[in-house]
Amino acid sequence: MKNVTRLPEWLTKPLSDPEEMRPVRRALAAHHLNTVCDEAKCPNRVECFAAGTATFMILGDHCTRDCRFCAVSHDEPRAVERAEPEEVATAAADLGLDFVVVTSVTRDDLPDGGAAHFAETVRAVRRAVPGAGVEVLVPDFGGSRESVRSVLEARPDVFGHNVETVERLYGEVRRGADYRRSLDVLSAAAESGAGALVKTALMLGVGETRDELTETLEDVRGAGAEIVYLGQYLRPSAAHHPVARFVPPEEFDEIRDTCLSMGFAWGSAGPFVRSSYRAHEAVEALGGRSAAARASTR
Repeated sequence: MKNVTRLPEWLTKPLSDPEEMRPVRRALAAHHLNTVCDEAKCPNRVECFAAGTATFMILGDHCTRDCRFCAVSHDEPRAVERAEPEEVATAAADLGLDFVVVTSVTRDDLPDGGAAHFAETVRAVRRAVPGAGVEVLVPDFGGSRESVRSVLEARPDVFGHNVETVERLYGEVRRGADYRRSLDVLSAAAESGAGALVKTALMLGVGETRDELTETLEDVRGAGAEIVYLGQYLRPSAAHHPVARFVPPEEFDEIRDTCLSMGFAWGSAGPFVRSSYRAHEAVEALGGRSAAARASTR
């Protein structure tokens, strides 16, 4: 596949003052925490850090998989830091966060994929910042519905699992993952009755066709996802999967309208949209509850 390298004008961002990022940097360093913002080279990290927020990445910074779109290190996983849930919670309190997003590397080496660690992190945040919303963005846990239930028992407001791309591209882009398994993770969360909003995200410009994207959106909506985020794939390095095309902002607007017409309660689409970008907006708009939970109060 030919790699498109020249960035269009809509994929440039103004420079921010590094001083505005220092409070977040200090909190992360003080508590020895990782962020997906840094590890995945997110284009929004300067903006988010300057705003006083970050997405915590637990279970280390070494992933057991080697997805060709992702900049997170693929290496021998490190021992799980048992104090990490409390460190995340304390950092969230120190930063005054009212919405906390927690994700992780994939840990295929752990029997539960790290689900118990996710659950304890959610509980620790609840104790430290009782009024905060909590969103988790989890790996597929090897398809274990028991692990999904374990995380949901901690009562996150949002349960996210990213499908990332269309089924045809999984073998090339998401080595070790399985499209149908990811759909089942979403289904397990939606069917659990836990009341969490179920969320997923996709990258565009990887090589998908519009028909494939539409089919994928239908699949994730059918699996029970209520929230969907779509953003432009940006190649982290020459060793990663090439960019097939840069999707213009007006096309993202059309895709968002398509999502809403399919029955998604919230759709966010744009060149810089990432699954954790301004994540609080959907929860605030939807009242922090799934469709089933909202219906039960009517």
